[in-house]
Amino acid sequence: MSFFRNQFANVVEWEEFRDDMIFYKWKNNEIKRGSKLIIRPGQDAIFFNNGKIEGVFQDEGEYDIESQIVPFLSTLKGFKFGFNSGMRVEVLFVNTKEFNVKWGTRNAINIPALGFPGGMPIRANGTFNFKVNDYIALIDKIAGMRNQYLVEDVRIRITAVLDQLLMKWITREGKDMFNLQSNSFDISKGIKEDLDMQVLADGLTITGFNVMSFNYPKEIQDMITKNASHGMIGNVERYQQISMTDGMASGKMSGGGTASDMAGMMMGMNIANKMMNQQNENQPNSNPLTPQSPQPSQQNASDSQKPNFCPNCGTKTGGGNFCSNCGHKLIAE
Repeated sequence: MSFFRNQFANVVEWEEFRDDMIFYKWKNNEIKRGSKLIIRPGQDAIFFNNGKIEGVFQDEGEYDIESQIVPFLSTLKGFKFGFNSGMRVEVLFVNTKEFNVKWGTRNAINIPALGFPGGMPIRANGTFNFKVNDYIALIDKIAGMRNQYLVEDVRIRITAVLDQLLMKWITREGKDMFNLQSNSFDISKGIKEDLDMQVLADGLTITGFNVMSFNYPKEIQDMITKNASHGMIGNVERYQQISMTDGMASGKMSGGGTASDMAGMMMGMNIANKMMNQQNENQPNSNPLTPQSPQPSQQNASDSQKPNFCPNCGTKTGGGNFCSNCGHKLIAE
């Protein structure tokens, strides 16, 4: 291209673009005649001089600075390039994407809780999102003193205040210390608002904050899990039965040899019988008008009173109530 023939010309661009870089300051602050500006997707180019923004260019493409950029600069629009003179101005490239960052507490946070004199140690992790929203504040607070700014710089700053904010919003309004996950939405919302105030002066905004999980000490977590299991079963005896059945199915209760196999089988039969009896007891006949079938013991008693031969004529009865030969009644009332 023709501008490369001019020994004074240069290209103003963000070289070695990185996704984790929030902004990049063009190093050579003297722009020569014939220079070009290149804006790539996801970038804004900001021209500023002595801390004052001259112009912001957001559309991607390649531009001739003398003819397409200078006429739009606020105080430099009348600048004319001479043969040996260049325009002294700084160019800041800003990454316009929304950044997503993972976070986690560096150490356990001792949250005040009843029964825990030193507090309950809790860890937490999640994600937060942020982006640049105020170029003037960004230049005034950060870009005016630094050539580049990374996502890691923001993550370090955020995690430095997270412990205090987590403690503030976890203990607020007496939240259930053993079921913090159910309150994670309110906790996350409060922390997001506080963090946004922390970075607002730097030209950044927190667009999202999320607590993925709260982690208790192992002993506390085991207790929570056990209580939840009892609550789901609703019956301690049934919980024991299911635990025993699971143990046999998984082989944890199995031994070696026929004796252990028989013991396991008998145990399983006992559990099954007990569960069947409980089920029958819990399902009585609720309709008193429904006729009940005669008990086998009563039927057998009446059958046993019938003689095999008629006491009047000696004919075999055959199980009837009257003799088939003489009509004698076989069962006394």
